[in-house]
Amino acid sequence: MKVMGIVNVTPDSFSDGGLFLDPDKAIAHGLELVEAGADVLDIGGESTRPGAAEVSAEEETRRVIPVIRGLAGSVPISIDTTKASVASEAIAAGATIVNDVSGLRLDPEMVEICAAYDLEVVIMHMVGSPRTMQNDPQYDDVVAEVRDFLMARVDFAVASGIDRERIWIDPGIGFGKTVDHNLELLKATSEFAATGLPVLLGPSRKTFIGRIDGSKEDRRLGGTIAACLEARRGGASMVRVHDVVEVAQALLVADQIEAAG
Repeated sequence: MKVMGIVNVTPDSFSDGGLFLDPDKAIAHGLELVEAGADVLDIGGESTRPGAAEVSAEEETRRVIPVIRGLAGSVPISIDTTKASVASEAIAAGATIVNDVSGLRLDPEMVEICAAYDLEVVIMHMVGSPRTMQNDPQYDDVVAEVRDFLMARVDFAVASGIDRERIWIDPGIGFGKTVDHNLELLKATSEFAATGLPVLLGPSRKTFIGRIDGSKEDRRLGGTIAACLEARRGGASMVRVHDVVEVAQALLVADQIEAAG
């Protein structure tokens, strides 16, 4: 399983907002994550925590481009954005993956950009927008509804010119879900893997862990590792995390246990 390291170039992300707003600090942090075992770096310039304020494309671009330039060539770089103009600038700076939490919904030009540059694309499930997604999310069958949404968006992407072999799917842990929804989705990882598409899961330090045990963001490593191991067991291909050293170690040990004997 691959590990995607998170580099938030934001003042207000839920877990590490403001820590890496300075480009030099963000670049140094990204290189540390690579040294720790990150296979991919996900660079974001706009917080997607529940209720976060929207950021202009100009400001988001200003935040992420120096960081992408500084990290390009170390490992594949993913741009975490819903805006086509930001994605375009990020691609020019060296990004080769677009991670769109809206599932290619919020900017109609995004799918065109991804198709034109033959990029890898992460299509994620989210209810509404980050500003509204946690306003009483409800499902009759969360696994079936999220899976159906993702497959519909994959069909849209392919019809729009994106190579199916370049698409990842992400059930969107914490994006318009209750604690129970998140747990059900993690438990059903194998159902998403059964689509034949690579699955990315992002449980890192998420609120559902704190709702289970009362922990704050910086005390959720154990819960993050547990969720990542469950994702691995279900056949996910990559996890998106802040704590690369610890998660990479846990996954390596799990691999060695499985291979023993």
